[in-house]
Amino acid sequence: MLIQADMGIQDKLRILSDAAKYDVSCSSSGVARKGKKGGLGNTLAAGICHSFAADGRCISLLKILYTNQCIFDCKYCINRRSNDVVRTAFTPDEVCTLTVEFYRRNYIEGLFLSSGILHSPDYTMNLIYQTLFQLRRRHHFNGYIHVKAIPGADPGLVEQVGYLADRMSVNLELPTADGLRVLAPGKTREKILKPMRQVQRGIAAQNLRWLEDGRRQRPAREIGMADSVNHPGRSLWNQDQAVGRTFVPAGQSTQMIVGATPESDYQMIQVAEALYQKFDLKRVFYSAFVRVNEDSLLPVLPGGPPLLREHRLYQADWLLRFYGFEAKELLSEKRPNFNVLLDPKCDWALRHMELFPVEVNQADYGTLLRVPGIGVKSARRILAARRSSALDFPALKKLGVVLKRAMYFITCSGRMMYSMPMNENFITSQLVGVEHKKAWDIENHDSYRQLSLFDDYHMTAAVSGEDSMSVVTGSL
Repeated sequence: MLIQADMGIQDKLRILSDAAKYDVSCSSSGVARKGKKGGLGNTLAAGICHSFAADGRCISLLKILYTNQCIFDCKYCINRRSNDVVRTAFTPDEVCTLTVEFYRRNYIEGLFLSSGILHSPDYTMNLIYQTLFQLRRRHHFNGYIHVKAIPGADPGLVEQVGYLADRMSVNLELPTADGLRVLAPGKTREKILKPMRQVQRGIAAQNLRWLEDGRRQRPAREIGMADSVNHPGRSLWNQDQAVGRTFVPAGQSTQMIVGATPESDYQMIQVAEALYQKFDLKRVFYSAFVRVNEDSLLPVLPGGPPLLREHRLYQADWLLRFYGFEAKELLSEKRPNFNVLLDPKCDWALRHMELFPVEVNQADYGTLLRVPGIGVKSARRILAARRSSALDFPALKKLGVVLKRAMYFITCSGRMMYSMPMNENFITSQLVGVEHKKAWDIENHDSYRQLSLFDDYHMTAAVSGEDSMSVVTGSL
């Protein structure tokens, strides 16, 4: 592999933004940080989207790879070592220029920076550190930054980057070690989980120090993670650089590919549940497998990327994180995959009809959360509203309850919304009709494809080369 050293920044941007589109593990910032005098940008906890408009407008998150060169030969990856593709790499200065200039033009609110492995994990992680250090210190960029922790990199480098980034992620890629051995030779579960554990312990140690200090940071010489991270020696970073910064304030996330290996939905949500419980992850992202390479070890999926399966996994993931469900409640070894015709919550309710109907004027918060059509916000509103008066179905609708699902599982003052049989087959037939259109929309929508800065969707006039260059360089 040879990197094209003489390539312009616009051509690099075209290649490396397109190469990043299959990495979906970026989302809202999860952190609120106000702008500072003399600095550039801020972060909003409300969230950051990561789509690109066709002509470069309305960009909220610049999503790029540092380089698409890689020493690994993962079968599912477009950037694998054995692929004959044009290779290039940014420099730290180029990433800083793009980020700052795009931000000043209100195209973005932050940066998502991933990378292939150039030469070695340590070499690549050091380049990422240099980039973030320049953004934060030289350009005073205060906006959101999500960056990848490179598996196998020195823990000291991971720590340095952690004090400069808002969120870090390490992609698990495949749910089992067997899948990694087959499709990602060179990657191991141990190398992937080690930086994930380091980030978790670093955040935990930081929170503990804040509690001990009454939420006041200690002097710079005491900031560090050498006491909480399992690596020899002291922190390699000059701790004076950490003054005023928090270690990975928005937490960490990961990504699993759906459909590249034969694991069931039950196995995938078990892995996700374990990651939430043992590594304190903020999010597990699921990416429907897209066959971008021809390889005998990769599955051929006649229906294309399993988008509906990905959607069901996201719904189940939401139940694990916010609704008090456990993986073993949703699926089992005898029933290892979700019903594609029903969302997981409805499917669970139909298999536990002995628990329904629920009286909304008496049920506790946990019980309300398990009713299809009642979410976290609407459950809280119900608890608050019923203190003053008994609730009826029109009132529930105003509170945000989705009655087209909830009406089969609730009563108001002992009455159902309509006279209907509490029969599993009857309710299933009604709910399938509601979900069928959603399922069709998901399976027939090109939602796995990330829009590009350079795509042309029904534009009446092509963007000239001069205009495209002005977006990058700022020259008008």
